[in-house]
Amino acid sequence: MRRHEVVVVGGGVAGLDLATRLAGKTSGGVKLRVTLVDREAAYVWKPMIHTVAAGTAEAGMQQTVYAAQALTHGFRFEFGQAIGVDRDARLVHLAAIRADGSIMVPERSVAYDTLVLAVGSRANDFGTPGVDRHCVRIDGLSDAIAFNDRLRVEMLRSAASTSPLTVGIVGGGATGVELAAELVRTLRVAERYGVVGAAGRLRIVLIESGHRLLGPFPVRVAVAARRKLEQLGIEVRTSTRVAAVDRTGFRTESGDRIDADLMVWAAGVKAPALLDAFADLERGHGGRLVVGPTLAVEADPRIFALGDCASPCLPGRRQPVPTTAQAASQQSRYLGRHLPELIAGRPAPPAEYHDFGSLVTLGGFDAYGTLGRFGLFDGGFLRGRVAQFGHAMLYRAFQVRLHGLAKGMLLWMLDTLGRRVRPSARPD
Repeated sequence: MRRHEVVVVGGGVAGLDLATRLAGKTSGGVKLRVTLVDREAAYVWKPMIHTVAAGTAEAGMQQTVYAAQALTHGFRFEFGQAIGVDRDARLVHLAAIRADGSIMVPERSVAYDTLVLAVGSRANDFGTPGVDRHCVRIDGLSDAIAFNDRLRVEMLRSAASTSPLTVGIVGGGATGVELAAELVRTLRVAERYGVVGAAGRLRIVLIESGHRLLGPFPVRVAVAARRKLEQLGIEVRTSTRVAAVDRTGFRTESGDRIDADLMVWAAGVKAPALLDAFADLERGHGGRLVVGPTLAVEADPRIFALGDCASPCLPGRRQPVPTTAQAASQQSRYLGRHLPELIAGRPAPPAEYHDFGSLVTLGGFDAYGTLGRFGLFDGGFLRGRVAQFGHAMLYRAFQVRLHGLAKGMLLWMLDTLGRRVRPSARPD
């Protein structure tokens, strides 16, 4: 049987799910051979990435190893950073793999018949001077692990010198808000392990340029979240735009100075640098690739895009599809079902987006959310244990999609047992 090469670049919530769904399928009598490309060796569900950064979750217990998933489900995994695409030759170029300054694997290319871009997004510094040099970004698993390593060093330095530790977080969206609360939880756990006064020496400053936190969320959620953060001792500064960053902190547009020992940039969303290879194609807000109702690029129907890197034009929808995990999941399910027939040249119904609501968790201290505009409880408000349970179930549903019901339930059980015997944060 002839083969059709499908290359999925990006193993996030959309790309990994899609590669798993497509593996082994056929299109018009042609077998699809699926290759997943990613710069990481494993994936952690992105809404949980802040817990790895804060040290309240072990990456090894939460991650899905790409090579193991590929072996189990019948697709190929290619480890490497995609740095360019030759659309004429239909090749995805991968950067060399280096270790200790030496090239272990040279630059190489992966051929495709159909290319699916699921490369996610990255924080947007809006050209602010000093961000690249002095701020940490947490766009992926390796970023989260590196941040946690540095955090632990700073915590030890603070404990040894009994001097305060200030963490400045720019961006009052879900990532910044959840990271701030999770850091408080980390320091409280550290105190239980004998780091006396750790929580009292931590100062967290959350900086947001907008007039409130959690801009995409309803006002009620934003107000409740800010109240809880301030109760936890977090300093929240809204309507504060950072003009520059240096080695010791931030300078705001109003001329104020905010000193910080560890600085995180979690503001804004823009497309990854790989999409610059498509400069001749239509790009939307934040550089996202504009795609049609079947998630295909109009000027090149061999290319599809989904998730945070895509800006779909869907029938009957004026607003852009939000860059959320639920949107990416809906798009991966759509392509998992319809990509084989689209490759075969058969028509497919347009993709749809349904808003099932949003949830934000504050380090186990509280959680808030809405039920969206689709379903039985239009726009309902959730908080506390109900919202925390809802957030947990989203993760468990993702595991079931990837691994099947039996293995997904087993992973849930193992994780529950593990939390009873493991420390609730890394004490080392």
